[in-house]
Amino acid sequence: MTDTPLSPLGDDDALAAEYVLGVLDLPDRIEIEARIKSDTAFAARVSAWEGRLSGLNDAFDDAPVPNLLPQIEARLFPTPARPKRLWMGWLSGAMAALVIIGAAYLVLQPASPPGVVVAELGTASGGLSYEARYTGRQLQITRVAGTAPGTAQDHQLWLIAPGASPVSLGLLREGTLSVDYPRPPAGWVLAISVEPAGGSPTGAPTGPVILTAEISA
Repeated sequence: MTDTPLSPLGDDDALAAEYVLGVLDLPDRIEIEARIKSDTAFAARVSAWEGRLSGLNDAFDDAPVPNLLPQIEARLFPTPARPKRLWMGWLSGAMAALVIIGAAYLVLQPASPPGVVVAELGTASGGLSYEARYTGRQLQITRVAGTAPGTAQDHQLWLIAPGASPVSLGLLREGTLSVDYPRPPAGWVLAISVEPAGGSPTGAPTGPVILTAEISA
């Protein structure tokens, strides 16, 4: 076998395969996402590899998804120090007043808006897409096009902070996932991978990462 260099088309095919397998680092993935939107020939190669590799996860055993949300919340919102007992009576009265004021405010205010779209995750062909919306208390991800994988697989949602490992937010079994979560900062990334039914057995993406999007400002 000779070490013959790949042709430009061969380079594109290998790059499309690496993208579907999820082995590229984040800057390369973002660059590929942009190219998929503008290069229809390359987008077709990506779609072809998605089809070829869609069945690779059939041999994985089911495994529960670890619930990492409490750990994330503990890091982002540490519990404040307990106030001295001297202030407890004053605080109790102040909190009671705030509850009354807050209740009146909620009654007088109009219904909350449905939230703002913070990210859109979709394939170049538009065959599969999800919308991420922040409602003020929850991060809601909804499938707006395409269908869920077969019974042996699940779509799993991941949140990736800059320079950090992916953190699972849950499975997208019903096409909609609501997570009690503060709004992720701009520049963080949402990603969806194809995992065995029940989710990744390792706590990190094991199947192909099929969709990614950066959180908008």
